[in-house]
Amino acid sequence: MRLHLLAAATALTLALAGCASSGGLHPDGTPIDPSSLKAGQSLSGMADAGTWPTTDWWSGLHDAQLDALITEALQDNPGLGVADARAKAAQAEAGAADSARKPTLGAGASVSGARIPTTVLPEDAGGGHFALAKYADLSFSWGLDLWGGKRAAWQAAVGASRAAEVDARAARIELSGNVARAYVQLGYAFTQQDLAEAELKRAGDARELTRQRVEAGVDNKIQLKQGDAEVASAEQSVALAKRAVDAARSSLSVLLGKGPDRGLEITRPAPLKPAELAVPAELPLELVGHRADLVAARWRVEAAEKNIKAAKTQFLPNISIGAMAGVVNMGGGNPFTLPARFYQVGPSISLPIFDGGRLRANLAGKDAQYDLAVAQYNQTLVGALNQVADELSALQWLDQQIAAQHRAREAAQQAWDLAEQRYKAGVGSYLEALSVRQQLLAAERASAALEAQQVDLSVQLIQALGGGFQPQSDAPALSSSQPSRS
Repeated sequence: MRLHLLAAATALTLALAGCASSGGLHPDGTPIDPSSLKAGQSLSGMADAGTWPTTDWWSGLHDAQLDALITEALQDNPGLGVADARAKAAQAEAGAADSARKPTLGAGASVSGARIPTTVLPEDAGGGHFALAKYADLSFSWGLDLWGGKRAAWQAAVGASRAAEVDARAARIELSGNVARAYVQLGYAFTQQDLAEAELKRAGDARELTRQRVEAGVDNKIQLKQGDAEVASAEQSVALAKRAVDAARSSLSVLLGKGPDRGLEITRPAPLKPAELAVPAELPLELVGHRADLVAARWRVEAAEKNIKAAKTQFLPNISIGAMAGVVNMGGGNPFTLPARFYQVGPSISLPIFDGGRLRANLAGKDAQYDLAVAQYNQTLVGALNQVADELSALQWLDQQIAAQHRAREAAQQAWDLAEQRYKAGVGSYLEALSVRQQLLAAERASAALEAQQVDLSVQLIQALGGGFQPQSDAPALSSSQPSRS
């Protein structure tokens, strides 16, 4: 009989379910299929059968001090604690969502005393006397997950937790790249300082020669004042270069999570060669699994889809089971006796009929969150692929610039050598030679800037290729379709 009543009640609630309906609500976002992004022409001649960057990619730069600095930063940078804390918080939320799927069992007990006035109860019924009430119970409750809503909510929380874990790994990848780039910048700053000091010496020598020529009546004071301006400009460049060294040291101190004095302990970097890179031929499809930001974005899309499912189940009827058993006794006797027992069992059915639009608004919000997650994934995917292609192109053209600049520097070096030979042979003046020396220093500055840019770009390309992120086999695969509209 009870089963018949339960079946009838369920049928009735299903019939009434149309009163609060999710009809007409659905997300609009569609994840981009990576294979649909055309990149063959842009990557033509660049991609080959190379491998993805390793987790310790910086070892390929062959600098022991840099290796130690990155290790130190990964241990001590306080910013990593922020990402780790967020990951732990997301894990806790996933645990809470999992616990909501399970039955609960609780126990309680209490003792209280009271004197009931005779105005409430007559004396023969217990009024006017102090009495103890002893109570103990054991309760059980379980909301049946008939439609899988609680499971979907738990899966959504797990997806958000996985995304936070990947974010924490991405923070470490970004940090290692930033340390390497700051280290490159420190080496370049030292080179600029050397060149600025060489230019100051050259300008000072030229100004002294000009002074001697003015005193001899060969030149006029106009040339002398021009020499003064060159010396002042060179002094400014030296000060600027020294400030750049201090700034690079300070940047490294921050990345290492240490005070400013830590940067002063870093010795001058040796010249670095760009990392040897071989871009995998399977771009762009495999890029999705080798970049932490893309993997995290995929987890967030997956979580948003599960949240939609959980929101839809709230429109459906639900059954919960509750039970309680215990003992209660008034007075000073033992409550744990057979007459003191009580118990109750109460299955219940709930159905939203009219809620003022709360459930529809909640589902619309979940749909919007899915669309947002998809849009962010698509944006990240398009940006990642174009970033790789752009940096490959930049490195390719930079190779040509460096080759041309090396020829210019070699020509300037030869011109300086010839000018020195002419001066030593008594054919030309040393002032003319110093003018040629200025051209050589300018060529060396341009070469140093291009070479530092080349190393920096190689590090950026490693980051664009995932920075050694190792994909997990359980990462969700996104389809180019929307969640079910039913």
